[in-house]
Amino acid sequence: FSAEQEAQALRKAMKGFGTDEDAIIETLTKLNVSQRQQVLITYKSTIGRDLIDDLKSELSGNFERVIIGLMTPTAMYDVHELRRALKGAGTDEGCLIEILASRTNAEIRNINENYKLQYGSTLEDDIVSDTSSMFRRVLVSLATGNRDEGTFVDEALAQQDAQCLYEAGENKWGTDEVQFMSILCTRNRCHLLRVFDVYRGIANKDITESIKSEMSGDLEDALLAVVKCLRNKPAYFAERLYKSMKGLGTDDSTLIRVMVSRSEIDMLYIRREFLAMYGKSLHSFIKGDCSGDYRKVLLRLCGG
Repeated sequence: FSAEQEAQALRKAMKGFGTDEDAIIETLTKLNVSQRQQVLITYKSTIGRDLIDDLKSELSGNFERVIIGLMTPTAMYDVHELRRALKGAGTDEGCLIEILASRTNAEIRNINENYKLQYGSTLEDDIVSDTSSMFRRVLVSLATGNRDEGTFVDEALAQQDAQCLYEAGENKWGTDEVQFMSILCTRNRCHLLRVFDVYRGIANKDITESIKSEMSGDLEDALLAVVKCLRNKPAYFAERLYKSMKGLGTDDSTLIRVMVSRSEIDMLYIRREFLAMYGKSLHSFIKGDCSGDYRKVLLRLCGG
């Protein structure tokens, strides 16, 4: 890897008349996120121009969004997406849920730090001012990045938690959402997987079924996302991708965010889950749903 060679290749692709989009795709998708950051710095020092500015002036639309996403450090990409979800036209609840339910404590803390530096307000304050009621409380809880990340399963507590969830939902008139939140958003993953097993024995149905029947709207979506991420994160992202492309029209924001943010983390696993869940490859889905350079770059991120 030579940052200087890659910087020169990018400059060449944009210099003069017309843009060589294929060369840009080729160069950027073969690098990882830290190499792309090196290219960014080298581009400025050897060419004396800002690479992001050059890319923005040469590219447009969804293709531009993917390329700029690839050029953004991981935590900052999440920060920008959260900010867009909160401060854009209307709130993008799906984006808030997806990021906050799927990131690790360390990633969330990193996001919080960078968010404050970038925008001067805290992520929590912006969530509070832009969302309401129980949904707001779940997001605030997730945004603290304070889940127990141990692996210890306390059998007695697992029985108690499962019973608590049952009493808070299926077994009472109305729902005690706070119980659901405090258990689902703080306990460690191994413990909760055990809780879900015990719960099935007590309630005769899966915890996801209970959440669907007891809650609605954004709160339901948020708690379901938490459960799905705990059980199988790649399957959660496979479902996000499927829903972004199925039916009429494409939810490009979700499609781009998942492809860019997971491309170096668990894309292979996401592809495997996608095929198992929907009987079609992610590759063929993207191929049928997108076009042009946008399609080309997404297929490169998808691989396979």
